[in-house]
Amino acid sequence: MASTPTTEQVNAALETVQDPEIHRPITDLDMVKSVDIADGGVVDVGIYLTVAGCPMKGRIQQDVTEAVSKVEGVTKVNVELDVMSEEQRKALQTKLRGNQGEKEIPFAKPTSLTRVFAVASGKGGVGKSSVTVNLAAAMAERGHKVGVVDADIYGHSVPRMLGVTDSPTKVEDMIMPPTAHNLKVISVGMFTQGNQPVVWRGPMLHRALQQFLGDVFWGDLDVLLMDLPPGTGDIAISVAQLIPNAEILVVTTPQQAAAEVAERAGAISAQTHQRVAGVIENMSYYIAPGSDEPVHLFGEGGGQVVADGLTKALGAEVPMLGQVPIDIRLREASDDGTPFVLADPEAAASQTLRQVSDSLVGKPRGLSGVQLGVTPVSH
Repeated sequence: MASTPTTEQVNAALETVQDPEIHRPITDLDMVKSVDIADGGVVDVGIYLTVAGCPMKGRIQQDVTEAVSKVEGVTKVNVELDVMSEEQRKALQTKLRGNQGEKEIPFAKPTSLTRVFAVASGKGGVGKSSVTVNLAAAMAERGHKVGVVDADIYGHSVPRMLGVTDSPTKVEDMIMPPTAHNLKVISVGMFTQGNQPVVWRGPMLHRALQQFLGDVFWGDLDVLLMDLPPGTGDIAISVAQLIPNAEILVVTTPQQAAAEVAERAGAISAQTHQRVAGVIENMSYYIAPGSDEPVHLFGEGGGQVVADGLTKALGAEVPMLGQVPIDIRLREASDDGTPFVLADPEAAASQTLRQVSDSLVGKPRGLSGVQLGVTPVSH
């Protein structure tokens, strides 16, 4: 005769279920409303959703059902969904934020361990967004906790390139970012209807970026990548103001005309006092099928020109991080919503992007340098 499952066993199973947006156990988030076990191994589980229209409710219901079904003696699982009250949502917000101020940007704090990279270019069309999402995916695959801010307000494309279809969820004054390929992502495209253009001026752009950084619950990130619009306009200035410790990554093509404009984008750091982490040359060359000979469709040397020019202008070494070859499959993967470094990790472009990723952040951090909040006690 099968044993009857206990409440302790069911709760232990529920501890393995994580909220898909917050990435913490639902038991820690006080989302478990009730557990009732009837004769014959029928288990009724009540779950609180953060909001009534939670886009992840189907996923949560499925994960709870699967986890509890694995408990010995359980024959059937019924999951009843409820919605948190305003007081419960405020309590959740307090639990997640701690004592952090509502509009405080965690990445700007001196104690922050998150590396922030602002990916910039002088002009559009150089593949800056493609480089951003592929670097992010490569870092996440290495085990880093990574977030991506699509700060290209007018030309947002990151959701498409990462295949993000879910909408952000609002819990009181916090925004829970959707997740794709183990990346947390936020973009103004998630708040507009269809392909509607965004017609904003400077103050509204600044406010949007401030919300993306301060109102979104990012959790404990190792790396935050920001896809900036081309040039040295309002967003670049706002990034310098809001996250002065952000490092700049400059993306260019080999073409000399593009390189000259890209150098200006990096040279803004002389005024904002930000570090330029390096230069990435995209679309460096093309190798036709059946050939081993690279064809330089857009010229040669633009990336190195930018790196050398910035090194001279800033008085600090700005390295050339990598030359990414042209690969039509990279474009196809972006349109399909899968980063190329994941779709074809052995391709030359993927390997170059992975090498750049590793040179920027290396291995995931351990406990070294982390403030544990432990106070020594003398005996």
